[in-house]
Amino acid sequence: MSIRFLLLATAASAPIAVPAAYAQEEAAPVDQAATSSDASNSGIVVTARRRVETAQEVPLAISVINGNSIEATGNFNIQKLQQLTPTLQVYSSNPRNTAVNIRGLGVPFGLTSDGFEQGVGIYVDDVYNARVAAAVFDFLDVAQVEVLRGPQGTLYGKNTTAGAINITTNQPTFDFEGRAEVTFGNLNFKQAKAAVSGPLSDKVAVRIAASTTSRRGTIYNVTSDRWVNEQDNLGVRGQLLFKPNEDLSITLAGDYSRQDPECCGTVFVRVGRTQRALARQYDALAAAHNYTVVSRNPFDRLTDVNSPLSAGNIIGGASLKVKWDVGPGTLTSVTAWRFWDWKPENDRDFMGLDIVSASNNPSQQDQYSQELRYNYSGQKFDFVLGAFAFNQRIDTQGFEQQGSASSKWNLTGALANNPAVLQGLTARNTQNLKSTSVALFGQLSWKLTDALTLQPGVRLNYDQKSGFYQRVVTTGAGAILTCPQPAGSIGAAQCGIFSPQTSAPSDSDWNFTYDFTASYKVASDVLAYATYAKSFKTFGINQNGLPTDAAGNPLLSEIKPESVNHFEAGIKTQVWDRKATLNLAAFRTDIKNYQATVTNGQLGVLRGYLANAGKVRSQGIEADFSIRPSERFTAYVNGAYTDAKYVKFVDAPCPPELSGGTTVTAGQTASAPGTAGGLSPANCDISGQRLPGVSKISLSYGAEANVPVTLLAREGQVYLGVDGNYRSRFSSNPSPSDYTWIKGYAVTNFRLGFRGGNLDLFGWVRNAFDVNYFELLQTAPSNVGLVAGQPGDPRTYGLTIKGSF
Repeated sequence: MSIRFLLLATAASAPIAVPAAYAQEEAAPVDQAATSSDASNSGIVVTARRRVETAQEVPLAISVINGNSIEATGNFNIQKLQQLTPTLQVYSSNPRNTAVNIRGLGVPFGLTSDGFEQGVGIYVDDVYNARVAAAVFDFLDVAQVEVLRGPQGTLYGKNTTAGAINITTNQPTFDFEGRAEVTFGNLNFKQAKAAVSGPLSDKVAVRIAASTTSRRGTIYNVTSDRWVNEQDNLGVRGQLLFKPNEDLSITLAGDYSRQDPECCGTVFVRVGRTQRALARQYDALAAAHNYTVVSRNPFDRLTDVNSPLSAGNIIGGASLKVKWDVGPGTLTSVTAWRFWDWKPENDRDFMGLDIVSASNNPSQQDQYSQELRYNYSGQKFDFVLGAFAFNQRIDTQGFEQQGSASSKWNLTGALANNPAVLQGLTARNTQNLKSTSVALFGQLSWKLTDALTLQPGVRLNYDQKSGFYQRVVTTGAGAILTCPQPAGSIGAAQCGIFSPQTSAPSDSDWNFTYDFTASYKVASDVLAYATYAKSFKTFGINQNGLPTDAAGNPLLSEIKPESVNHFEAGIKTQVWDRKATLNLAAFRTDIKNYQATVTNGQLGVLRGYLANAGKVRSQGIEADFSIRPSERFTAYVNGAYTDAKYVKFVDAPCPPELSGGTTVTAGQTASAPGTAGGLSPANCDISGQRLPGVSKISLSYGAEANVPVTLLAREGQVYLGVDGNYRSRFSSNPSPSDYTWIKGYAVTNFRLGFRGGNLDLFGWVRNAFDVNYFELLQTAPSNVGLVAGQPGDPRTYGLTIKGSF
């Protein structure tokens, strides 16, 4: 949904002279904190349906965070933004393996596959970003971010089943203006931002912005004697606006962002017993190697991983946007090209032993998109008609290699004592994906009365995908390995670790989807609405090593499309002369053939691939409250209860505690974890269990108070602000495991500062109470029971100075 938000500015409400950090609200973002308090200034207005209206009048569940709020709270990318939006979940073991979900839905949790679509679309100035790695880059000259909840697809662009994140940047101006910001903090944190805008002529304006962020890592690697998981980001953006008359505007934009941190390392968290024989589990194997992990307390923040780490990441592109008021409406064209270049180095065994010496999958992506839409707004009818085309190609060159400790760690018998069996065993993966998507879409708003509006929408979509995957395996001596090999041979042992494989899936599909919303204005400041949406996520193709049949042919090269039924009802209210806002929403989303991630702890050909779960459901209630009784105080609290579970998934991968032993055949039962020679079920029925990454209860909250002062002959305000978030426990494994639940936690931040005129100076402390928590837990390969994790940031503090002219 293409949404434009306009700040209602008054002389009493300069953008940085008010508590703008609490302009964020759900569904009615309302910058009461960024405007004067009288009723006429009810906050942000939207032109989503091509007419000016406040967000409270739009029948849609939406969160809006303006640029000032992002800067004040330090949430400078999508990954951090979840601290302000309870229903947004972002998980990242590295930029490629990042999941962005809304209400627990979007993409499967775990290792990323190129062959599926994102369920949450990321848009920057109407341009769709297909690579979720965009979530880890710093926001660059952002005016505001909108998080739209529920299926999107009948108003514009790429179809998404869970929602969209719509990022709007500051645009070129015909008045000369500029702004700059510098931040220093502990952990050697340094961040600088600058933007300048102005006219080149009476018809041409330009805007240039740049940002840089660096910070020392939060985990110390005793092997390399270096801090890892650092921040290193550089971004630039330029825009050129040509406005020959009031009816036509043409904007050419280009951006480039680069990251090159030493990342992404993990720490030891715990060991859990699996079905492997006790002698083949982590503690016994570590003892056999005379290996002792550097620390068993994860919050010592120590690691000893011995492979090089890197998360080299480049993203950028160019776009041309044309808006032309023609006839009774507006024609908009958005033409864009984007690219992504991923250069990783990983340690996939999560420890200091040389088991997996390399696991690197560099990728390159190019995408092209074209969108056309025509918007009309009238007295009784509004409509949007549009067309969208998208094409991308992704190429990946994988490299995985076993190290000198691999034989003893992974094999038994005489072969285990011969390092040469597995040392240097190498798998080189070549894969590519070509995908094309075209769509026609439209939405009509029919105002039957002044109070009642009916809003139907439709979408016709065509998708075509073709992929190629090839794994070539060579031994340490350089010979090409073929499989299968005679039982008990060195070759058979090698095939059990890396097995060659080739697949070339290709398919196409049509989909027709629709939605319908009815809204009723109960009173002048009370809007009720109900929505039904029939949506889909197109079919996927697997771009990873797959299980095979008896003849060695890959299975599951293609997965079915998701079928989505979404129901939602909500009410939006403003009371106390619009000084307080309370919005409620209830939702239920049912998905058949949910595209889930399947993981297998054995090294072999399996690492993570896609499969269909029978059915999942996400349902819940969201409540959002904000209040601004005066210019001196503002507060908000947003909360969500989300019940997201597998309704039916009878052949899911088993959790670690039920994996690693001899496969169970029909009628057998797995033995207790940790028993020698235990039995493992081939699959597990996890129907009724929770989806990964979803907290049942999540909250965000904040408040800010200010008093007028005169400082250095400058009139302004001294202000004190607090913001925070809470998440109840959630699972960090695709199949819920006793070993990978992340405990609930609350993180609280404070800031104290002075703002006046064009100056804002404040000190801040984030995670003020130095809460220990995990962002992600992962199980190590080989089913040995090792669980590693990435701790959240410790307490940080610093000083920010920003000014404008």
